[in-house]
Amino acid sequence: QVQLVESGGGLVQAGGSLRLSCAASGRTFSTYNMGWFRQAPGKEREFVAAISRNFGITTYADSVKGRFTISRDNAKNSVYLQMNSLKPEDTAVYYCASRATGGDFDYWGQGTQVTVSS
Repeated sequence: QVQLVESGGGLVQAGGSLRLSCAASGRTFSTYNMGWFRQAPGKEREFVAAISRNFGITTYADSVKGRFTISRDNAKNSVYLQMNSLKPEDTAVYYCASRATGGDFDYWGQGTQVTVSS
């Protein structure tokens, strides 16, 4: 079982930056693929970015490509989301999640609020 705790959310002006962190419990963090998702008010949760357990292969939603960067530090059992050039439409609760290879994202954090003012 994996427990995930996000941090780093807050209020920022459009064009600003934030760095989200997700700390994972357990000794098997390096075996999990990790992802970030977000959910805006009145909208469904959507995929933001993911990073593989091996080689750090990354994928991004088109809406954040070129602005957000996902990374991981297996020694610190952590995954990060660097968010630059933030837009008001990035406002959402951001969640990190983990999945075993071949499985679904099945462990989720509690979320951290990101609010971007115009």
